[in-house]
Amino acid sequence: MKYMLAVLLLLSGWSSFAQVQPIRGIWMTNVGSRVLYSRDSIVRAVDQCKDQGINTIFVVVWNKGLTMYPSAVVKRYIGIEQDPLFAGRDPIQELIDVAHARSIQVHAWFEFGFSYGYRDTTSPWFSRYPEWVGRDRSGKLLQKNGFYWWNALHTGPQQLLKELVLEVVKRYSVDGVQGDDRLPAMPAEGGWDSYTRKLYQTSVGRDLPMDTPNDLSFLQWKADRLSEFGKELYGAVKNAKPSCIVSWAPSIYPWSKEQYLQDWPEWLKGGYADYVFPQLYRYKLDAYEKILGELQSQVPPSLKQKVFPGILVSLGDGYQASEEMLSGMIQLNRKYGFNGEVFFYYETLNRYKKQIYQ
Repeated sequence: MKYMLAVLLLLSGWSSFAQVQPIRGIWMTNVGSRVLYSRDSIVRAVDQCKDQGINTIFVVVWNKGLTMYPSAVVKRYIGIEQDPLFAGRDPIQELIDVAHARSIQVHAWFEFGFSYGYRDTTSPWFSRYPEWVGRDRSGKLLQKNGFYWWNALHTGPQQLLKELVLEVVKRYSVDGVQGDDRLPAMPAEGGWDSYTRKLYQTSVGRDLPMDTPNDLSFLQWKADRLSEFGKELYGAVKNAKPSCIVSWAPSIYPWSKEQYLQDWPEWLKGGYADYVFPQLYRYKLDAYEKILGELQSQVPPSLKQKVFPGILVSLGDGYQASEEMLSGMIQLNRKYGFNGEVFFYYETLNRYKKQIYQ
């Protein structure tokens, strides 16, 4: 009996230890990067992550309305199984195999979220499911910064995203899944379509505030509906695989709610966020410290261990954070009590002469 108790205490202690380990992560994309294009490049990338002290890879699995892996879900919806650039391979399984062999976690990142196209209205999603598309107040297609969006309050795209996430959770030995600034999210300009009008009228008992488009109660109502979906998705993942981490990488708050209906402090308080990685993308240290201080004030001390800043280290060929800037941001994270971070994105690692983590 004493032996069993000792074992249980040991396992409990190990579990607690595992939960407080710092996340030193990197986002790995299929845009501006060729890592996923061959197994050899995956091996080189994972080896470099290991050398740099990265312990978690957030790999894109859903982008531009297509999956990087062969998806029975997407094939059923639009007849396209996989992004043709990866046809004949499963780069996600390859990455998992290589990363796990090096004790690096892999989290499936659903980057495109509730958007269905980028600077393109010829998406098969648009032609197959026109009732899903988002509309602004003037009735035009919901578009922001080049992205075309579904109505994220509609049960159609919600069901699709849930099926996609669960497909990955059940099919792969991923350590976690992640939504970002497009999941759960929708531009605040959306919600003026006929579907949402009926939903709002049924829920609230009155018509949409057409004369006051910036009505704060309507914005909060939309944000609350998306929060409900995030909670539902979290529960579905945990029911399918209790050990699977569910994380979100939203924009900074309160901009996240004002622009994309992401009321993520409530996700933390509500218990449906294992981790949150706010995108604290700044180009100067003083600006970074300012937003870091704001983040600290937005997170209750009891939940701080669930929050890790997202750091911008490169943006295509147009920007790369200097080694001094990178080191400074990491030092500021520690100063403010954040014991880890995630870098956007992988391709920057091979440009640094010094190791990120010694």
